[in-house]
Amino acid sequence: MVAPAWGWRDRGAGRLAHAGVAPEYQATTVQACGLFPFVAGSGAPSVGVPFGRHMMWGEVVCLDPFAWLEAGLVTNRGLTLLGQPGTGKSAALKRLARGLMAFGVRPLFLGDLKPDYSAVVEAAGGQVIRVGRGLDRINPLDAGPLGSALSQLSGEAAERLRMEVRGRRLSATLALCSLVRRHGGMTNGEEVVLGAAVDLLTDRKPRGRLPAGMTAAQRRGMSPTIPEVLKVVREGPDRLVAAAELDDHDAYRAETKELRQTLALLCEGSLKGVFDGPTTQPIDLEAPAVSVDISAVAASGDTLVAAAMLSTWSYGFAVIDASTALAEAGLAPRRKYFAVMDELWRALRGAPGLVDHADALTRVYRGRDVAHAMATHSLDDLSALPTEEDRAKARGFVERNAVTVLAGLPPRELDAVSAVVPLSDKERQMVASWSAPESWQAGARHPGRGKYLIKTGQRVGIPVELEFVGDEARLYDTDSAVRPTGRTTSVGEPALFE
Repeated sequence: MVAPAWGWRDRGAGRLAHAGVAPEYQATTVQACGLFPFVAGSGAPSVGVPFGRHMMWGEVVCLDPFAWLEAGLVTNRGLTLLGQPGTGKSAALKRLARGLMAFGVRPLFLGDLKPDYSAVVEAAGGQVIRVGRGLDRINPLDAGPLGSALSQLSGEAAERLRMEVRGRRLSATLALCSLVRRHGGMTNGEEVVLGAAVDLLTDRKPRGRLPAGMTAAQRRGMSPTIPEVLKVVREGPDRLVAAAELDDHDAYRAETKELRQTLALLCEGSLKGVFDGPTTQPIDLEAPAVSVDISAVAASGDTLVAAAMLSTWSYGFAVIDASTALAEAGLAPRRKYFAVMDELWRALRGAPGLVDHADALTRVYRGRDVAHAMATHSLDDLSALPTEEDRAKARGFVERNAVTVLAGLPPRELDAVSAVVPLSDKERQMVASWSAPESWQAGARHPGRGKYLIKTGQRVGIPVELEFVGDEARLYDTDSAVRPTGRTTSVGEPALFE
């Protein structure tokens, strides 16, 4: 027989007149198992940066590309983040970046367009570089930290790094030329001439260890600039004529006319004052975090925005190369970096072939202590890329990244995502339910704000909710500039964030 809910009515049978509500406690599984031995977790990752709480049972979920790779949970450190505006993309990246800083990782926010990340970097005592006309300038041909590393190396290691610097300079110049050239890409002959010009300018600079008394500005002046490349191409020395496989200077002048016009656009066109001189503020290898703020060029058109993004990506990844080279030579400690590439597609849609440039930057770092995150609003952004070949390669970015984080997305967008990341019907319904406000009430909170579905491979997704703690409400608020004066956001009130 089964006893009634309140026990038997007999004397001494434990009959209760009232059944009170049992006290509820919350604890970690390590602590709770001593009180009740049958407590079991959900199997959500518990290594790395605490990211949020599981939406079903409230346990802490960790998200960490470095720790997950070391634990064998993923195959690489790439992360893709997709979500509508206002759902919390940048807040998720900030939470992850600040947590990684606590583990000794150095975040690099390359091409901060709004800016979303500068406040977080400044709060951590990091470096903020503001690029734009009348502000900081980036020299696309600057060896940057690679040049400093090169001056400390010798022998085979120095020669290998020298070739890497040469390749980066040429790649950056070709990418910028492709952006400003409206009717087509660069030809093989133009690439050969540019390579010869870069080599000639490099050979004119001293090699080996630089004098100890040189200032930082003098060291930056050791790198060639776009105006210097243009000057050499215009002069047409015998070395460039020979590289162009031409017999005389008249033929050379005719062959390189369009190249000279393209280089002149970089110096005198819409990009003037941004990429046509020495770098004014180099990235600090010792900084705990770095943000390259390009918000000053955001209203200057897609060409300048794409050029700024590509240049900062190239310059930022040069930091990683320099750090790796110094560490391998025993001249510096090994460092870990987290590169954030937000608004990715705005850089890639500038001209055909720019996807290859971004692809080359991210592919080479899989075996190194580097993680990278790519964020955008929608996979539909791919349709804005110039060619089908570019669109196919860009879709490969999402497929190659081991971790995909989905914020609120509409059903139509989830159809496209499902072709790349397997989603169950329940997962699709959940993410779609976060995608649109529930009512017309003014000031209503977006239903998907701070909610994410973490997907890795064929595993079931992990629904996570992020809540602000400490100073996060202030630092993660990306809409403070447009909020009416007098309205502030407290820790208890979720901020408007993207």
